[in-house]
Parts: sequence; structure tokens; C-alpha cells
Amino acid sequence: MKIYLSRIAVIVVMAAGVLPACGGSQSTLKLATFKISGGWEQVLVTDATVGEELQLISGEEKVLQTIVADTEGAALFRKVSSGSLTVRSPQTKTQSAPVDVRALDAAAPKGFYSSQSLIAPGFGYLTTRDGTTLSINVMLPAKIDDGPFPTVVEYSGYGPSNPGDTTFGQLLNALGYAYVGVNMRGTGCSGGSFRFFEPMQRLDAYDAIEIVAAQTWVKFNMVGMVGISYPGISQLFAASTQPPSLAAITPLSVLDDSVRATLYPGGILNTGFAVEWTKQRVEQAKPFGQGWEQGLVDKGDTACANNQKLRGQNPDLVAEIEAEKFYSSEVGDEINPQLFVGKIKVPVFLAGAWQDEQTGGRFATMLDKFTSVPQMYVYLVNGLHTESLVSTGIFPRMVEFLDLYVARKNPSLTAAKLVAPLLASAVTGVNGTDFGPDRFIGKSYEQALSAYEAEPRVNVLFEEGSADGVASGSASPRWISAFEEWPIPQAIAKTWYLGENNTLTLDLPASTDASDSYKADPKSIAKTFLKDAGSIWKAGVKWDWPYNIIGTAATYTSAPLTETMVIAGSGSADLFIKSSAPDTDLEVTVSEIRPDGQEMYIQSGWLRATQRTLDVDQSTALRPVHGFYEKDFAVLPADEWTPVRVEIFPFAHAFRAGSRLRVNIDAPGGNRPVWEFLSISNGETVNIARGADHPSGIVLSVVTGVEVPSEYPKCTLRGQPCRIAQ
Repeated sequence: MKIYLSRIAVIVVMAAGVLPACGGSQSTLKLATFKISGGWEQVLVTDATVGEELQLISGEEKVLQTIVADTEGAALFRKVSSGSLTVRSPQTKTQSAPVDVRALDAAAPKGFYSSQSLIAPGFGYLTTRDGTTLSINVMLPAKIDDGPFPTVVEYSGYGPSNPGDTTFGQLLNALGYAYVGVNMRGTGCSGGSFRFFEPMQRLDAYDAIEIVAAQTWVKFNMVGMVGISYPGISQLFAASTQPPSLAAITPLSVLDDSVRATLYPGGILNTGFAVEWTKQRVEQAKPFGQGWEQGLVDKGDTACANNQKLRGQNPDLVAEIEAEKFYSSEVGDEINPQLFVGKIKVPVFLAGAWQDEQTGGRFATMLDKFTSVPQMYVYLVNGLHTESLVSTGIFPRMVEFLDLYVARKNPSLTAAKLVAPLLASAVTGVNGTDFGPDRFIGKSYEQALSAYEAEPRVNVLFEEGSADGVASGSASPRWISAFEEWPIPQAIAKTWYLGENNTLTLDLPASTDASDSYKADPKSIAKTFLKDAGSIWKAGVKWDWPYNIIGTAATYTSAPLTETMVIAGSGSADLFIKSSAPDTDLEVTVSEIRPDGQEMYIQSGWLRATQRTLDVDQSTALRPVHGFYEKDFAVLPADEWTPVRVEIFPFAHAFRAGSRLRVNIDAPGGNRPVWEFLSISNGETVNIARGADHPSGIVLSVVTGVEVPSEYPKCTLRGQPCRIAQ
């Protein structure tokens, strides 16, 4: 049986009593001396003998799972069906008394949340429904007697409860909010075992929100959630459980699908950021893995010391990644936000960047899945992972959102104006533009809320890094265009066909059997375009966007545009290919050739050809959707043209009249800052048809009615390197 050392930690509700005589061989079993506790889809064994084989037994005497006790004498059974279960040791011929296992939708005991009183301010613990203690750090904006305070929670597997790292908490305090940093189970000083966003982590988030909201110093007994990246993504999981005391969330720099968007973009393993990040999480979830825990234990924190003891039950997530070659619904669906953001029922403020070097920029494909939120405000920008927090086009709007939906007050940017320059300077090395006066001065709270909710829901920030009047590379946009929905309803799918002499044309090709070819050789190009040894987020970052060696790419360029054109949305490279190998990895990159001879990077997409099968129900002209299931695997026919559609990640970019559109097709590599790919390409020849019988082209989302400044921005923009065009 496949055992899922999978889902996170612990359990409680201790069982007592003696082992009943049930007949058969069971009547000869003695009562076990190890301890067993049942929780929500989990069963925990402690105090077993090291190396002891432990079997999880159903009421029908069926062996459900088998685990060997670790060096702490612990074993954690995950993904357990609800009911009455026991644990047996075949070696010692002993068996536990039965314990009840609850389903995930089973509520915590009545009064459980209000019974807990948290240390405030300071470091401490809260207790989740299964008895696991999570480490927290509470920071108040003033003396506790001056409360209650509007309150926000940051929840992640980093170190939000680390009392020695309070930068983000100080930021929220400066804005007038009480801040509670909560470490996920299996991380920091929290108890339990760690698995990336398993169901118990979601229930923990629910419990943490309800416990914090019940405190007397929390205004309205409602809390918001804050955070960027990991603690941004965690908000989607937490809010999907619908905690009644959650007021609003502000997820920044998130992903739409953990597997398909970031770990396996296009079905190709991202050995750069995705695997390296996972390795870091595995290492930091080991006993005392984040470093700061030891200092607290040395000062007498026995809870932190005891909470390290279940880390031996952490699954090896890296080994699981290496073992999985295809998308598995059993593993991937529960970490796929697209599938559950429709359950979120609180106001949402979401922001992210197209060229995000970590989570990847594909997040916008799930925006239409938030079908139950009462209010949603989206900010989309070119740039890097930190853009969603430091951009002067986003930060003030987020402060207003928190003031309106969490603090329930007329928004004020007074404190934000003091904090923002410090934040921007720390991240980018330069200050951005001033974000102007308070927009709601003189209005009542009700008037401010009404005005805010009357504003467009989707805001697209253009040419971040080239705002007028500030240093080049600042986290400020040149202009913002507003829309009511994403995808933009008035967008038109426009096709440019691959033509002769490496051209892109709006006309269907005339010849019937024309084609081009290239050698798919990922070894011929640098893995990334990051050369700077300093921070990638700094305004002066030095990019090194490499050129393909001649013959290792097929490149197509349009004639100069006669009119300015804005492209905003997902795209599709619709290609007919043949390969000298039964499989090949495709990378398609979109760029702009400016009249000054500079080529600016815009966006890319990827696809493993054997994973080309489409989900026809979800795919559109502008966005091919692939399942990447094992059943979808199909080798390329040797001597016939095969249609493949490569998903181009969404972006928004203005092409001015005189610029040219360029599309580059090659093996993966050299077109992303910190993503690297485990490509199967190894020098095979890839042919691309471009004749009338098999017209290949690229389909992009053209949006009309957007006013574009006539002057070109500086090269480069945030996250978009430039090079001399070849």
C-alpha cells in the first residue's frame, strides 16, 4: 500500500481504557504501551519503540497503513478516513485502544477558540483543534490598554513568529495594526510535522484566525490577513475554509496552480527556483532548522524543544517531486488554488507581477475563479516578485483596502507616506514616486467605502521602472489602465503567422509546404539571464539576456507596426512541428524590437511536446490548457506534422507604432531570471511548418482604447531586460 507521509501534523484527543476482546487473533493482543491520539484525518503515535512496525487497523480488522516508528518513537498516519481506528504492533503483539478520527469538515469543540488567551504583546503559542501548539508573535501598535486594535495575521512556514525578525510586523504597526505572526505546524517553534499546504495546515489557519479574533484587544473581533509570496499564497488556502472571523485578505505575489504554474511549467520540471525553494522548506522544517528556535530553547522554552520531536515524520518533498513525472490529482489538486478560490467569501486585494522570478506570473489565469467574493481588487504589473508590495501604484491602494475592510475607518495615507519610501529604498535601492494626497479626506467612512467600491476592479500598471521624474528602475508605473474584469472582455484574439524569411505576418502563408528548423540544444545557452551578484530587486540590477547560437532557435519578427497596440492577457503559440526525436521541449518567448535597435523581453511559455493534449473544455483561442496527466502522454509521430499549443503566460505590454513584435522558439533556457529547467531536449532537430496547409502562428490578446504615452520608456523596465537586437 502506498503510504502518504503527507499532510501535516498532529492530533490529540487522548484515548483511554483497555483493549476490548473482539474475538479471533485480536483477543490474544495485549494493550499497547505507546500513546495514540486521533485527529482530523490523522492518527499520531508517540512513545513507541524506535524502529517498531506500526499498523493502522480499521474496525473491520483491515490494515490501512504501515509505518515504522522514527528515532523519537513517533509515527504519523495521514489521509485517514474518519471512524474508530486502532494501531497494532505485530512485533510486540500489542494493540492500542480505539480512537476516533474526525473528517475535515468536523468542527472544533464549542468554546474552543474563546477559551484561549494569548500573550500580547510578545512571543507565545496558540493551540489548534488537534492539540498542536503553533508559535506566534504578537506585536501591538500601542499599549494594550489603548486597544482594541484592527488586527492582521501573517501565516506561513517562514519565520513570522520569530521574535528576532519583526520587520513586517513593525510595518503593520506603523500603519496602526496589531500584527500576529503565526508559524505553520512543523516549522519554527510550532509543533507537528510539515507538509506543504496539507489539509491540517488549512484547518490550523482557520483555528489561528478564530483564536486571534477572540482576543479582547482585537477590534470588532475580526482579523485580516497579510503577506507576500508564501504568506500570500497561504491566505488563499486559509480563506477557502471560510473562518467566520476573517474580515479580508491581501494575497500578494501568489500562484494559481502549485504544480502546473511553477513546479512543472509546461510539464517541464523547474529545477531552479521551484525545486530549490522546496529543498529550503525541507531543510528549515527539520529540528531547529530555521536557527532562531535554538536561542529560545536555550532560554528555557520547553514547548519549542518538545515541538521539534515530530519532524521525523516530515515527508521528503524533494523525493516526491523527483518521483512524480506527471500531474496527479491526488497530490496536485489540494495545492491548486484555482480549484478552491471560488470558496472565498471575503473581500480580496490581490496583486502580482508578470515577470515574477519566483512564483512565475501565471496567477492571473485564476482571477475569474473568485466567483464568491463580495469585492475584489486586482493590481497587475510588469516586474519582479516584490513589485506587489513596494510598487507605489499598489501599496497605497492596499493600505486603503485594509483601512476600509479591516479597520473600518476612513483611509489615511499619512503613515504610509512615511513607511513607503523606506520600504522601497530597502528593496530597490531607490525611492519611487509620491503616491499623492489622501483620496478620501473629508469623507465619512461610509462615503469612502462607497467611493472605493465604485472604482474599477482590475488595474493594469504599465512600464513599471520608467515612471517620469524618478530614478530609472524605481518601483513605480508610468500609467495605469483600469478594467472591470480579467480576462479583459473587449480583448480580441489576433494571430500573427510564421512567414518566410523569418517574418511574422497577419496574412495566411501562400506556400503550402514551407517549414523551418532548429537544433533543440539547452546546453548551448545560459540557464538564466541573471548575471548580477547583487539583489535581483535592485534598480541597478545587471541582466545578461543571452542570444541563441545560430541554428538553435527559430526566430520570427513582424514589420514595424503602423499603429500603437496594447496586448494584455494570455497567449498561445499554435505550432505544427516534427522532431527527429519522439519528444522535445519547447520554449516560446515574446519580445519587442524598438526603433532604437533595443530588444525588450516581455514573456515566455513552455511545453513538453509529449504533454500536448489539451483540456478542450477549458482551452480558448488565447489560452491552451493542458492536464499533464500520465494518460495524456503521447510521443511525436516520426513523419507527420503534429499540432501543439504552447501557453504563453499572461502579460500586459504597449507596442508603439514603429516597434516590431518578435517570437523566438527554442529549447528552454536563458529567458528567465532564476528558473531553470530539467529538459529532455538533447540536440534533436525540430521542424516548424509555416505553409498554408499547416499554418503556425502566435495568438495574442489585443486590447483597444488604452491611452499610451508617445515616448518610449527607458530600457530596461522592472523585470524586463533589454539587449541590442540581432
